[in-house]
Amino acid sequence: MRPNDLHAGTPVRVRVTKWDGSPHWAFDGIWLGADRHGDWLGFPPGTSYARPGKSFVADWPAVGMFPRAGWAPAFNDGHPRGLGIYIDLASVPEWRFDVGTDGHGVWTITYIDLDLDVVERAGAPAYIDDEDEFADHAVAFGYPAEVVARVRADADAVLAAVRRREPPFDGATAAGWLARLRALAGESTTAE
Repeated sequence: MRPNDLHAGTPVRVRVTKWDGSPHWAFDGIWLGADRHGDWLGFPPGTSYARPGKSFVADWPAVGMFPRAGWAPAFNDGHPRGLGIYIDLASVPEWRFDVGTDGHGVWTITYIDLDLDVVERAGAPAYIDDEDEFADHAVAFGYPAEVVARVRADADAVLAAVRRREPPFDGATAAGWLARLRALAGESTTAE
């Protein structure tokens, strides 16, 4: 459950693992606010994303939404390869407060990436990605049957919502949060 004392601009770490607990993606953002869909984090240009064997620094802004459900979408603005929406099928995101060795703390949101993704690129219909990885990991990691069924059903439902342009996948919802990110970063509030 999200803490109640967050305010716009609060730093938040995002830490993603695989089913076996091994690290996957790690990146930092800022809390923008919450709506009926979930909590929204902003990732301004210059955000560093890292996982074992790969890292990059984004030169485009993005917002991520963390619902109380088993998926976590990212909405990119100006992605160099046209990636607009990228949704990780996952465990339900969990919040915790971590205190470092320096005595300072930071909010962290964690979830388990369960392989399937719903992807939408500019000029192309949305689709479900990484079906082979999901099938392989279901066996290798021993996903319980109920997890496999839930992830598959969530992927189908999210794909349908993206294709129907249901909020938060309607374009306007993410544009509003991107504008809030820009305002916090001191940039223009006009979504591109």
